Parts: sequence; C-alpha cells; structure tokens
Amino acid sequence: MKKIFFSFVMIIAAFSSSAQSEKFTKAMLANITKLDSAKTADEYLSVAAGFERIANAEKNQWLAYYYAAYGQALYGFVKQNTESYDNIADKAAALLNSADSLQKDNSEISCVKSMIATLHLLVNPYQRYMEYGPISTQALDLAKKQDPTNPRPYYLTGQTLKNTPEQFGGGCKTAKPVLEQAIQLYDAFKPVSEIYPHWGRKTTEDNLAACK
Repeated sequence: MKKIFFSFVMIIAAFSSSAQSEKFTKAMLANITKLDSAKTADEYLSVAAGFERIANAEKNQWLAYYYAAYGQALYGFVKQNTESYDNIADKAAALLNSADSLQKDNSEISCVKSMIATLHLLVNPYQRYMEYGPISTQALDLAKKQDPTNPRPYYLTGQTLKNTPEQFGGGCKTAKPVLEQAIQLYDAFKPVSEIYPHWGRKTTEDNLAACK
C-alpha cells in the first residue's frame, strides 16, 4: 500500500513540475516574441520588466534573469541618453549577476557582460575607455572560449570594430572578416532550446552590408 501511495505522489509531483515548466516556457516565448519585434526604448524597457517578473516568479531559471539583463542593456543603447547609462548598466548587471550565479561560465552571459561594460564606456568614451574597454573585450574573448560555436561574441566584436575609428585599429577593413565569421557561425548554430538566445544575425548582416 505504501509503495502504491508513494508512486501516486511521485506521479502528481512529476505532473505538477511538467505543468510549471510548460507555464514558464510559454511565458518566456511570449516575451521573446516581444523582444524580437521591439524597436523603441520603451518597448525594450517593457520587455525587460516582463522578463524580470518571470525571473522573480521562477528564481531558479537563469534565462529569465539573462533576458531581463539583455533587455535592459538594449534599452540603454536605444534610449541614447548618456546621463542614464550608468544607472541602466548597473540595473542590468544586478540581473545578470543573478543569471551568473545560476549558470556559471556561460558564453551568452559573457556577451551581455560586454554590452554592459560598453554602456558604462559610452558615458564618456575618452575618459572611460581605459577602464571599460578592456572589460568589454575580455568578456567577449571569454565568451569565445566558453563556446566557440556561439556567433554572438563575434558579432559584437565585429560591430565594435566597425564603429571604432580606423586610426584606432577599427573600421570596415578590420571588422569585415570578423562579421563574416559571425555569419558562418550563425549558419551552423543550433540553440539548445526554443527559448535559448538566438539574437544578432540581422544586425550582423546589416553591419556587413554597410562594409561592402
């Protein structure tokens, strides 16, 4: 009788866990769809807040914190208000730290760390480059080592090079081969799941087209 009861409890627990997982995935997919179509700063902020709500409800899910941090970073870049960059970057970093605590040595997390450092740098590039430039570059170098198949660190590296003046080692001549490598990796990349990061290809193609 005890064995039957134990088996029944295990079945109920498994069913509950599966239902919770489906609910999480459904919420994530809905917000990822909004993220993919977002264009304005307000839209990115709304999406980031949506992911943060999911993270607060599912505190053991690193992807929710990751997307919340990524959305915050995009909000900062699109908002283009240097006076707010530090606050936005700090908010994104706090969310990303939660993701990092749940998923160590992750290439996708390292990519967003680079984006956050870039936000800090853009407050005053001339004064802050020596502090935040290396942090951004090192995060991308680490992302490449953590997952050599991930196209996003190459996309971000190529985009940075494209936007760097030629006299400082940037420009299209330097960026083009890196962007081409990113495209090759996008062609081969297979996300771990339907809610796994897949962003960056369109912008990589746009950057590469601008260099031809």
